[in-house]
Amino acid sequence: MEILNALALFANFVFVPATAYGAQLALGALGVTLIFGILRFANFSHGEMMSFGAMASILATWGMQEAGVSIAPFPTALLALPIGVAAAIGMALATDRMVFRFYRKQRSNPIVMAIVSVGVMFVLAGIIRLIIGPDDQSFADGERFIINARDSRAALGLDEGIAIKQTQVITLVVALAVMSALFWFLQKTRSGKAMRAYSDDEDLALLSGISPERVVAICWIIAAALAAIAGTLYGLDKTYKPFIFMQILLPIFAATILGGIGQPVGAILGAFIVAYSEVMVTYAFRKVLAYLGPEGWAPEGLVQLLSTDYKFAVSFIILVAVLLIRPTGIIRGKVI
Repeated sequence: MEILNALALFANFVFVPATAYGAQLALGALGVTLIFGILRFANFSHGEMMSFGAMASILATWGMQEAGVSIAPFPTALLALPIGVAAAIGMALATDRMVFRFYRKQRSNPIVMAIVSVGVMFVLAGIIRLIIGPDDQSFADGERFIINARDSRAALGLDEGIAIKQTQVITLVVALAVMSALFWFLQKTRSGKAMRAYSDDEDLALLSGISPERVVAICWIIAAALAAIAGTLYGLDKTYKPFIFMQILLPIFAATILGGIGQPVGAILGAFIVAYSEVMVTYAFRKVLAYLGPEGWAPEGLVQLLSTDYKFAVSFIILVAVLLIRPTGIIRGKVI
């Protein structure tokens, strides 16, 4: 019984939240790895693109809520998500047309392109703060829990109940659907095969009659859609605050590089490794160990390796370690 209590605690505070967080990071990392694989530069504005898409979804959600539109018991944000995706795609294509296209035609060094993306990042951050402000924004509605701790505690006869939020399940279902659609697109469609060919050998792809501008446009559309979905799901599951997405860029890059940059499967694998690492290192295992130890015994300290304030330090350590030990990542990808 005590083992079951420990497992329930672990599921509540480590396994379930880390799985949902990993799915959110995976969607963001897929966008980063696609941009690097096709356009050959690290896009530091991707975090703000996530924020921009989430902001558009939030504004659309508020409008629907005021109009009395809902899909209860599910969150209204699911109805607003296509608007957020469309807004992010429009912004991505606009920034490419106004900024990145010039440097691409000049065949600028990837470092130059990365620096340009930092400039785009700050411009987007300013636009977002002007529109929605710098504070936390609440937009979640509908049922909060699919399984709540009180009911599961009574049903299972345990001291610790299992709680699963609706947003966590929605995150996993949407992420799985989006990832499946993306891999089907890349493997089965003519446009997806053209993108893969362009990524493998740009010159040979051009000789085969592949339009580079079309490939680039599709790449931005997919990356922006992934960013908007990831940002909205993160805000729905946790909180939306504009500056947080600049911080999330660190675990997203850590996941991308750990998995093997330019490798979509690697990006997903790296995202879940980073998510579980962050959550496990910052969780206080005192109560879990108390259930597993002798009766009446409990560790003196919290048994917490790092405070939650230093959660992103875990991603930084992973990022540095991978760059030093295996820069090609788990699945051999391109080296930055």
